[in-house]
Amino acid sequence: MKTYRLALLGFGNVGKALARLFLDKRAELREKYGVEFIVTGIATGRHGVAINPKGLDVEAALVAQDLSALSQAALPQDENDFVRRCGADVLFESIPVNYQSGQPALDALRTSLENGMHVVTANKGPVIHGYEELSRLATAKGKKFFFEATVMDGAPIFSLFRGALPGANLKSFCGVLNSTTNMILSLMEYGNTFEQAVAHCQEIGIAETNPDGDIDGWDAAIKTALLVTVLMGYPLKPDQVDRTGIRQITLQEVLMAEQSCKRWKLICKAEWQGDGISASVKPELVTPDMPVYHVEGTSSYIQFETDVLGQLSIMETDPGPHTTAYGMFADFLNIVRG
Repeated sequence: MKTYRLALLGFGNVGKALARLFLDKRAELREKYGVEFIVTGIATGRHGVAINPKGLDVEAALVAQDLSALSQAALPQDENDFVRRCGADVLFESIPVNYQSGQPALDALRTSLENGMHVVTANKGPVIHGYEELSRLATAKGKKFFFEATVMDGAPIFSLFRGALPGANLKSFCGVLNSTTNMILSLMEYGNTFEQAVAHCQEIGIAETNPDGDIDGWDAAIKTALLVTVLMGYPLKPDQVDRTGIRQITLQEVLMAEQSCKRWKLICKAEWQGDGISASVKPELVTPDMPVYHVEGTSSYIQFETDVLGQLSIMETDPGPHTTAYGMFADFLNIVRG
């Protein structure tokens, strides 16, 4: 039985869902994988930090208002200090995304690998801004750098190509990768104005107080760039994606499209064109004969075209923190299984 020491940098909805999943799966981890775990550190932005080399009480952490009360060590100065002192074998990172630089998560992941930890992140920022560097560092240290939950939550996107599709070269992909904009457009089909649809998404927690990142296509663009960078081996930044959001789509246009048996979707696309990549995020009208037409609400969809299998599609329905947490948990199991 091998015991893994785990640390959680970020303990919001996703971090807490991951902790609960580990508790729920404890017996299965023992019986099926020969693995036990303790959580040696939890760090949050607003609810304190706790470190205990012998293992924290995770159940108590899930209900604590101030994690510092659970700590058995002096409080760290910042994220990097937390990483150095938590004594973990695996760091799980889920702090808020910084689209512009990937910081401070990027530095924290770099520090984790330098200190001999495996790294699992749900954060798109450090992956898009540090993929090559972190991948090289992980290889040099003999550790894993996994990030399944960054696109389509727990759906197997990166692990699919990493493990199940050896020798398959990705020629192109297209799909709906931003659940907030898809929900907004779905609500408008029921007669809600754009403003009403955005307000509803904010009320149910899938849109931020400032929803510009979703509405203007930045979240979709960073996911598109990330897929291109990792799966197509072509480094691409979000500002290199031809991007148009859904802000200009009116209720009248949505209802007129519906009368013609069409729907507006914010479509992410990328394909090889000669020696380069053409990548875009744009609203498009889709028809019932297209699988993406049937992607409703907060669901996501992607269609891959490879050189050996033709078209291969994945659809995820109604994602949430629990599905993002599963993506991180699956990364852990892939680390355990080698």
